[in-house]
Amino acid sequence: MRLVEIFPSIRDFSIRIDRDHFGEDPHPLWAREHGCPWDASTCHGAAGGGHLEVLQWAREHGCPRDARTCAFAAGGGHLEVLQWAREHGCPWDASTCHGAAGGGHLEVLQWAREHGCPRDAPIHVAVRRKVGGHLEVLQWAHAHGCPWDALTCSSAAGGGHVAVLQWAHVHGCPWDASTCSSAAGGGHLEVLQWAREHSCPWDTDTCWRAESSGHLAVLEWAYKHDCPHY
Repeated sequence: MRLVEIFPSIRDFSIRIDRDHFGEDPHPLWAREHGCPWDASTCHGAAGGGHLEVLQWAREHGCPRDARTCAFAAGGGHLEVLQWAREHGCPWDASTCHGAAGGGHLEVLQWAREHGCPRDAPIHVAVRRKVGGHLEVLQWAHAHGCPWDALTCSSAAGGGHVAVLQWAHVHGCPWDASTCSSAAGGGHLEVLQWAREHSCPWDTDTCWRAESSGHLAVLEWAYKHDCPHY
């Protein structure tokens, strides 16, 4: 009886090469020899973990791949993996740029755009709730024509990235009441205060988000400053 029949948990071959556990497990050949199936998630798992040799081996042995391979490589900041994948015909789409921007990997984003990778969404992905807010990615993307909208400011506010919010607002990025409510929901009083000092609108969602998230100091400040509430 094959091990895959005894231990069903190893049936998903992709878990053997994910970004956290590879290196503790035997070579992928062992898993394949013992009946573990694979699919495109195997390749994008290897790419996302930066395991180029595993990706190469998998492709040489017929493992399928799709655009997520490039997207996961970009999201992990693995430029060498992304370059190899593209050199060997791996497809990509806008999720590659999204992954690079969301991970703060400017070099990867630059390379992808220089080589024709599409992008079709505003650059709020660059300032989602990541440590630091990736201001340099936002600046580069904006300078190269990537669109932005009110979600860019609300994403920065929700992540507590006041410097990113300040830069975006000064350079004309639109905002709306979601900027304040996102700051409140994240418990970022300093961000909320700065936004209000610069005439950012707010509505009942600000108090609601602060209350529902348990940020009582934010709720108290908003209430004392006449924030609408239900």
